[in-house]
Formats: sequence, C-alpha cells, structure tokens
Amino acid sequence: MKKLLFAFGFVMGISISATHGQAVSAKTKIQVNPLYVQSRLEGIGASWHSESLDKIDESPEYKWAYRYKNSRGSAWGGNPPVTHEAGWKKVSDYASWLGMSWVSVELSARMYEPEKGMFDWENEEMLALYKILDWAQKNNATVFLRQMWANVKWNSYPGVQPLMSAPKSVDDFANGLATLIDHLLNVKKYTCIKWLCISNEPPAWWNKGDEEVSITPALKAVRAALDQRSVSLQISGPDWTELPRFDAGRIDFNEYIGAYDIHIYGALDSAREIILSDWVKWANTHQKPLFLSEMGNMALGWQDENPGPKSFNAAISNVETILKGLEAGVSGFSRWSYTNRGDLDGQWQLIHTWDRQNKQYLKEVTIEPAAFYGFGIITRFCAKNSDVVKTTKTGSPKILSQSIKSPTGKITTYILNLSDQPESIEYELLGKPALPLYLYKASEAEVTQPDYKMEGQKMVLQESGVLSIQIPARSIYSLSQYKLRHKDPGVKR
Repeated sequence: MKKLLFAFGFVMGISISATHGQAVSAKTKIQVNPLYVQSRLEGIGASWHSESLDKIDESPEYKWAYRYKNSRGSAWGGNPPVTHEAGWKKVSDYASWLGMSWVSVELSARMYEPEKGMFDWENEEMLALYKILDWAQKNNATVFLRQMWANVKWNSYPGVQPLMSAPKSVDDFANGLATLIDHLLNVKKYTCIKWLCISNEPPAWWNKGDEEVSITPALKAVRAALDQRSVSLQISGPDWTELPRFDAGRIDFNEYIGAYDIHIYGALDSAREIILSDWVKWANTHQKPLFLSEMGNMALGWQDENPGPKSFNAAISNVETILKGLEAGVSGFSRWSYTNRGDLDGQWQLIHTWDRQNKQYLKEVTIEPAAFYGFGIITRFCAKNSDVVKTTKTGSPKILSQSIKSPTGKITTYILNLSDQPESIEYELLGKPALPLYLYKASEAEVTQPDYKMEGQKMVLQESGVLSIQIPARSIYSLSQYKLRHKDPGVKR
C-alpha cells in the first residue's frame, strides 16, 4: 500500500550537465519524493545454482522423459570445481562487486538425499552450495532457496523419468526437504536463507508423465514437516512460468506459503504489465510479497550458444523489467543467471567460467562486460530491504525511472533510456537530501571498452534548482548518494 509519510514543500535542487556545460532543453521531468514510500524491496540479484554432477537418467525404460542436452535448461555446471580455489575467489569477488542483495540459490534433492533416508552433506555439489551460502552470509544477501527438481528414482512414478516426476510419496519428499533445511539452518547456522521454493516451474518438473499432479499437497506437507521441526522458514510459490495470467481459481495453496513468485522471460509490454499488477495485488491483499524469481527475455535469443542473453540489449530489457516491476510493487528480482556454462540454453552468464569450445572450466574467471556492467549499474546501489519511494515522471515514454531509499536513508534513482536518440532530463529531489549525489553511466559503447570504469561523477549544486542531464540512446544511469569507486564492492546497507 502506498503511504504518504510526511508532507512538505521544500525543494533542494542540484544541477549538472552531461554535455560539458552546454544547456539542454529538458523533455522529461523526474521528481523524487523520498518520504513517500510505495513498497518494500527485499533486493535484486541473479540465480546462482549449485548443481554440477547431478546427472540425468535417460534409460529407455521411461515412457515419459526428457532426452536432450538442455533438459534442465541451464541450471547446472556454471561453477568451477570446489577445489579450484582461485576460480571460486573470483566468482565470489565478482558477486560482491555486483552487490547482489537477493539471490535465488538452486539445488536438487539428489544432491543431499540420493537414496531414501540416506543423506550426503559433503559431496561436490553440497560443498558448492555451502560456498554460495557462505558468500550470501558474508555479504548480507537474502537467499531464496529453490529446489529445482527431485531427480531421485526412489521417489518417482513408474515409467516417469526422475527429472520430471512429481514425488510418489509426498511425505517422504517433505521429510527429506525439511531435513535439508534443518541441516542448513540449525547445523550450518545459515541465517541468510529467508525463503524456500519446493519446485521449479511446476508442472514441467512435477507430473506423472501423462497427468499433471497438484503441488498443493506437497506445499502443505513441507509446511507441516518444517513446523514439526520448529523451523519457521517461509515457503514461496507457485514458481510458475512464463508470466502466467493470474487466475484466483488456481490458487488453493495460499495458507501454506508466505510469498508468491513467478517467472518472466519476455518484455513487459502494457498487457503483461497488467498481468504482473494482478499478481502483485493478489499477493499484497494477502499481506505477502511477490517475487520475480527468474527473469530474462528469450525474444532476444536462447538455446545452445546463443549470445543474446548476455547482450547489452538483454541488460536493457532486464532493467526495464526491474523498473516496471518496482512500479507494480514487486519485492524481489533474480536475473537468470549469475554463473552459466553458456552452451546449454543460451549465454545467460554474467561471468565467464566455462570454455564452450573445449568443454572445460576456465583457469581464469572473467566477466561478460555488457551483461555484467549492464546489470551491476542497478545491483551495486541496491541495499537489502530498501524502500521504493515515489518517483513522478512526465514527458518521454521512452524514459523509465524509479527510486529507492536504503535502510540508512541513501537515495538512488535509476534512469533508463529506451529510445534510439539521446533524451534530456530535468531531475528534482524533494526535501533536504544529504549531498552530494553521484552519477554512474552504462551504455554499450562504454561498458565494452577494455578500460571502462564505473566511477561516479560528482554532482555540483547550481542555482537553477534542478539537475539537468542528457542521457544517451539506450543507456542506463544511476544517480545515487552512494559514492563508489570502481574497485569497491556493491553496497550492503
């Protein structure tokens, strides 16, 4: 619910020009009211899977099976081996630079319970999971823990490949998952895990082959199994894709979950904005947040080694989704994905860990510049549990803008130019903001230069009372009270 916290009329303005002092005629006006809170944002980040050795059983005995190389999409194999300490340090350091504050962390049941009642806490994939959770714990990031699939034959329906099968025994499924959570929270002492999603994209990985199986009994059983262990971790659901139309008649699980989440893999046009708004309104009516637990734009390319997902156009699309999502009241965003092999379902990776030609892990982990910086210009300035504050924009429909206020009171305004032409902006920040502000810029021409640095340009107070900016075509700007040097990690609070 939007809430006006305090009314006031004082305006503190700042004026700069990105055209070396030349005056620009503003077409678009952006006004930010930092005391008018619209919603709470848990954070923004990217999906980070722990699966690597979790193989698919493709035995001919299965009547219903996935038998192609990207049967699991690209939710596996993007991390270096856990013994590659230098590689993991790079992976962790780049995650810290991005400052990801809300991260979907993926796993499978086969990792921890390959046979009924036989738990394995120290294998390669579990050790990778701990490394990811260690990073989140250290960097004050919220973890949305998501079991992608079970993939265990012992609890699959006859004739159905374990990868795609719903659990034959819901109770066994729930007890196994609750045992994992108890281990992570009470033995490993992770406090960063705030949400649990029990299955990725049902019914794709939750069926009996020729028959869909409702996930609701499993949500109920997992809730009961967690309660039995006095674990208060909240469940999120339904994790449906791809931006499904909202239908209250399909929601029979509200009492078992603490949050709603869905996936989006297309551009947010006006019709799809309505769908997203419907989901947010339903969730908020029930006092629950709505997350976009996977987001991307497959219209820009996917499958095999398609480079579309790591392009700057994809970065533009991600930011558009985030800004429109903030306007709608979305509480958390996870881009697909942080690590990724890039040869399974498209090049979704923000960092480069896998040699696609030679099919081996790289000795040196590097960034994918367009994707990395095009996403980092948003995540670096987004502290966990920020408030989304009122941002009023008039003028060009090609300009999108939203503003957030950190728990420590620092304001960041995001500005996206979707136009193929430069656009002029007049920016106004109401109240008495702590000065100065810093302007950070990302365009394809800039971020793909070898010497690119995301350094803030200090804003100079002018008598005009507004901040005048000319933003280049198809560019992303962040205007923030945070002063970050390029070598600094993203903000934590």
